[in-house]
Amino acid sequence: MGILNVTPDSFSDGGRYIVRDAAVRQAEKMLAEGVDIIDIGGESTRPGAPPVPLDQELERVVPVVEALVGAGVPLSIDTYKPEVMRAALAAGADLINDIWGFRRPGALEAVRDSRCGLCVMHMLGEPQTMQRAEMDYVDVVADVRAFLQARVEALMQAGIARARISVDPGFGFGKATREHNYALLARLRDTAPGPAAGQAPFPILAGMSRKSMLGAVTGRAAPAERVAASVAAAVCAVERGAAIVRVHDVAETVDALKVWAAVREAQERAR
Repeated sequence: MGILNVTPDSFSDGGRYIVRDAAVRQAEKMLAEGVDIIDIGGESTRPGAPPVPLDQELERVVPVVEALVGAGVPLSIDTYKPEVMRAALAAGADLINDIWGFRRPGALEAVRDSRCGLCVMHMLGEPQTMQRAEMDYVDVVADVRAFLQARVEALMQAGIARARISVDPGFGFGKATREHNYALLARLRDTAPGPAAGQAPFPILAGMSRKSMLGAVTGRAAPAERVAASVAAAVCAVERGAAIVRVHDVAETVDALKVWAAVREAQERAR
């Protein structure tokens, strides 16, 4: 999943693709690099980010969706606002990626009767405050799984088909310590709600690209300097069960995962 931020203030690439034509060119570049899904966001959710007015988010997102419909890959919308969900789906979006896990009033109703995919993310707190307050976890992996279990059950009780749902443990969203984030990565499979008998697990989306959890290990202060760490994190996530990795650096991640897949195939042939 390639990240396309049509925002002026996202932590890594804010302002680069705020103009529609620039966003379309970046999407075309990601397509050439082998992207499978394009995730379009019109509001920064970095720690401390202020909320964006509804009209402004719509003005940023909808024209880009309209321009990219028919590009050949699914279009995901990173939003928690029901009005943006409805407008993006009407414009042709395929997936709604909600940091609030469809908890906002009207969110379930906005997506229930469509056929779009839904990604339910765990977040403790909210973007304005999530890294300032001390995060209170008994067991971060168990707590995240319990939250995601409750949310997917709420979606299914609302009439949403299980096959439409994926989950995201929300790296960096209310996980203020290095230990929280790396515990989630180390036990990534355990963050997904347990499948019922005879059913496949919920697909896991992992988004760590250029985040501060990587800087905490590498000492790289600038997000743009964390490309190698981001690629390593993506490979670790796939090795631990991620079905989707959300990244800024598509070409580098695609190449790394091709090598990982070749090694895995060689191991299978050797058995």
